[in-house]
Amino acid sequence: MSGTREKGSATTKTPADFLKSIRGRPVVVKLNSGVDYRGILACLDGYMNIAMEQTEEYVNGQLKNKYGDAFIRGNNVLYISTSKRTLAEGA
Repeated sequence: MSGTREKGSATTKTPADFLKSIRGRPVVVKLNSGVDYRGILACLDGYMNIAMEQTEEYVNGQLKNKYGDAFIRGNNVLYISTSKRTLAEGA
């Protein structure tokens, strides 16, 4: 089973397909507490535990800390979004 279904000429992606496609790309991870982490998605598992590189922590939209690597426990994650900017461009 490939994980995609065909409807005419369009294909439907599953959430798992999306998560596989963004590995190695800039993402924003929002926690239940409201804190955002922005960085490169290194890997994640079935429990949504996340490893990130070049991570920046934002509280209320303000940069608070920069980390080399960060590990986030999956039960704290509200959502993962692809970042519209590159890390070199800034916010």
